[in-house]
Amino acid sequence: MNAREAPQRLQRAIALHRAGQLASARTLYEEILTRDPGHFDALHLLGVMAAQTGDTERAARLIGQALAVDPNNAAACVNHGLALKELGRLDAALASFRQSIALDPRLPEPHYLSGLVLMQLAQYDAALARFTGAIALRGSFAEAHCGRGAALRELQQLDAALASFERAIALKPDFSAAFCNRGLVLKDLGRPQAALESYDRAIALKADFAEAFYNRGLLLKQLRQLDAALASYDRALALKPDYAEAHCDRGNLLKELKYFDAALTSYDRALAIRADFAEAHANRGNVLRDLSQYQAAIDSYDAALACKVQPRTVRAMRLYAAMHIACWDQLDTERPRVAADIERSEAAAHPFCVLGLLDDGQLQRRAAQNWVRAECPVDESLGGIGARARHARVRVGYFSADFREHAVATLMAGVFETHDRSRFEVSGFSYGPDTGDPMRRRLEGAFERFIDVRYRSDREVAQLARQLEIDIAVDLGGFTADGRPRIFALRAAPLQASYLGYLGTMAAPYMDYLLADATLVPQAAQRHYAEKIVYLPSYQANDCRRPVAEGHFSRLELGLPATGMVYCCFNANYKLTPRTFDSWMRILQATPGSVLFLYAGSAAVVENLRREARSRGVAAERLVFGGKLPFAQYLARYRTADLFLDTLPYNAGTTASDALWAGLPVLTCMGETLAARMGASLLQAVGLPELITANTERYEQLAIELGHDPQRLEAIRAKLIANRHSATLFDTARFTRHLETAYLKMYERYHHGQSAEHLYHEASNARTSMSSGGSPV
Repeated sequence: MNAREAPQRLQRAIALHRAGQLASARTLYEEILTRDPGHFDALHLLGVMAAQTGDTERAARLIGQALAVDPNNAAACVNHGLALKELGRLDAALASFRQSIALDPRLPEPHYLSGLVLMQLAQYDAALARFTGAIALRGSFAEAHCGRGAALRELQQLDAALASFERAIALKPDFSAAFCNRGLVLKDLGRPQAALESYDRAIALKADFAEAFYNRGLLLKQLRQLDAALASYDRALALKPDYAEAHCDRGNLLKELKYFDAALTSYDRALAIRADFAEAHANRGNVLRDLSQYQAAIDSYDAALACKVQPRTVRAMRLYAAMHIACWDQLDTERPRVAADIERSEAAAHPFCVLGLLDDGQLQRRAAQNWVRAECPVDESLGGIGARARHARVRVGYFSADFREHAVATLMAGVFETHDRSRFEVSGFSYGPDTGDPMRRRLEGAFERFIDVRYRSDREVAQLARQLEIDIAVDLGGFTADGRPRIFALRAAPLQASYLGYLGTMAAPYMDYLLADATLVPQAAQRHYAEKIVYLPSYQANDCRRPVAEGHFSRLELGLPATGMVYCCFNANYKLTPRTFDSWMRILQATPGSVLFLYAGSAAVVENLRREARSRGVAAERLVFGGKLPFAQYLARYRTADLFLDTLPYNAGTTASDALWAGLPVLTCMGETLAARMGASLLQAVGLPELITANTERYEQLAIELGHDPQRLEAIRAKLIANRHSATLFDTARFTRHLETAYLKMYERYHHGQSAEHLYHEASNARTSMSSGGSPV
């Protein structure tokens, strides 16, 4: 091939290339390069062909060689940048696009492509500038309008983002990606139905649009259309089997449906595609934790922590799982790291986990604030609630996922039944499972209106509460399992209060009140609570109809020694800390013949606690374990013990009142936060303040004294049993009247145009009222 033939051969190769006859074109390009290895066009176009056939590495190498020959070719810079972008070499790709812009500033494409790379680098302001520059050069550049919308969405300029997507669609009516992105921003704007229509339009234009099916599934899950969401995920995966994100989010949906094994399968498929998918590892750990497979959960969390990019909550979730099996090896090193993350205003720990890790009111409030900001911020999409006329009866709505055999229901059932129906209209909003158990059936009859809202979106539930003109919405779950704080973020009622289920501040601007008592939240601690405190005479509701099984367990059948002091604690295992356990072991050592009767949440916790006991010089057999029992028998089991030892920093709540109801004295050590003062609140309400201690030394000393003085302990038990039915703690009717007085005061302030304020209970003889300001009594 002579010099004259080369141009002709190049033109023929280009024609074949354009016609799709790639093999023939490749042969001609290579023939040119055999004679002239530095032939710019042959190198460049052969590189373009390599990119077209999926050989991106070769494409980048060949186009790079072409640019070494002629670095001033703007088109080659663009193509080189495209190959580098495909290879994930984003900084190099950006440099190549910038070189193209420098060579020919009139080309809109490199501006647009630079914007795409900057989006991947999360440099959204710079990306916006590039997309805007592309549009300035070509106003009809639909893809650049779409990119600009994506950047604006990331910058939370949602109305402007929507306008950009609308402009892209106007320029290119069959632009399926713009419809899909438009759906994303409509979802963000709180317009879910319009978002769904936009996704459907994207799919109508492009039937194999896996990403649109995936986004549609996410939205349907939010709308609580769970079966339809699952079908949408499945369609996305049928189109794109290696779609790791879709497998992971499908697992999240299956977890919500309580199909735990199927959820694990979805996470495993995601990880088979992307072994370093930290979110899938962490979510897998969450399911294993829910299945009480705590060591396997810890292993999954460790895998997430080993990934380059880690979910922000995984460190705290690992600690929480480890606490369930008394695996304390990393507690001293990891707890300060979690606290430091919280201090940096990161949503680094689910607020519920923090209750058992840190007895620090400031940190608990900061953790909740961080969580609200990241996961459930104020949502004004429904607008404000206008002024309402007074109702003849105050309309109170109780919201919970736990209207079933659950601690919250056990405590509250009597209150729901005892409400004064001449003054209060009481509704129950249930978003937990319909278990069909006796407590569920009892609660369905306890409300004037019991509404199953499991399959309604947060928005629909808030709208329903508004339509029913609920005056006071009471969240009985807060940040506990299956809680739905986004309902309250939408403002379900003019007055919103947190009570019972979550023992801490929600730190959310939409929660007006927190029901407590003066023991739980002293005035000096109010700064740690975002809500205004409603001070009741005693905090915890109780149902005086709780049945205790007839007869007594023998010590023998429970595995307890025939004689000797029996200390017990049936708190959930995650409430146990090394510091509390140290105290217990010193108590056992100082009380010969004594044993400690504990709840066995898993075989692993039994093994670990017995090992911890041996390491502290206590024989393993002095720890006796019991599992779950039917409720009446569980209460009866307390009669075999002599003294309940409370935990810190997360005290017993329902378990303490269960023990007291069964006639078992409870010894507590009072900490700083609400969760750490629950035991003291209950003992005040049952008339046993002598069992409240203020420090570990006195806690241990009193436990040992009582272990050596059975007559003194029996006198305390007799006092408890004698006072049990008359004590404030178990007087359901009296507690309900106090609660209603608080509701009426909240309601009166609202109708006088007054904002929420701390409310204090005043009681004298038969008169009961609430006042604002002053000191709690």
